[in-house]
Amino acid sequence: MAARKKTGSFYSDKELKEIADELTSAVTIPVNIEVELDHRVLDLSEVESVLKSSENIFLSECGCRTIHGNCDSPLDTCISINVAEDYAEKNPANNPRKISVEEAIEALRSSHKAGLVHMAYVFRGEDKPQLICSCCPCCCHTLGGILRQGVTTQVLTSKLIANDIDSKCINCGKCVERCNFDARKMAKGKKKFDQAKCFGCGLCISTCPNNAISLVKRSG
Repeated sequence: MAARKKTGSFYSDKELKEIADELTSAVTIPVNIEVELDHRVLDLSEVESVLKSSENIFLSECGCRTIHGNCDSPLDTCISINVAEDYAEKNPANNPRKISVEEAIEALRSSHKAGLVHMAYVFRGEDKPQLICSCCPCCCHTLGGILRQGVTTQVLTSKLIANDIDSKCINCGKCVERCNFDARKMAKGKKKFDQAKCFGCGLCISTCPNNAISLVKRSG
């Protein structure tokens, strides 16, 4: 997980509400495992199909981290799809550039490695996501708004949830370091997992050295 800096500025409650009002939903997206997108459960190969069927793909710097700079996570992480061909010209602030499907998949994998949570955003008036962001809790308006200030939009978890195999856990704490949702803690040298707080982002799975975590379908 990328090293974090001290948290400084953040969005005000008013700004967070204005942003939330523009969104229909934001959906967490695990990498290399099943994910929910456009009301369906997809794996990374299907996300790749979505990208391949898109009219265009643009990669931009993260506006939230550019504005607030509360961490040293990667900036080049925001993916826009099916936007106007002059998107880069009309939105120059975050240095967007047109990229290939392969470059988009690599951007997702790299930001996952850095400990960022992938979220697909559906804006009001649209029925499909146009933006896939890699979010941190210290700068992101949606993820940070929920975790830091309790200002929520319609954030949907994955249809999957982490499942721990306690007999294989070595209590190394690596999954605790990776979890952005406070679902994992260390207590007296033992890992504690609150499944009710899990968003199914999959960050814990790729860092577990003993393959003691998997994603399973949520019950109910």
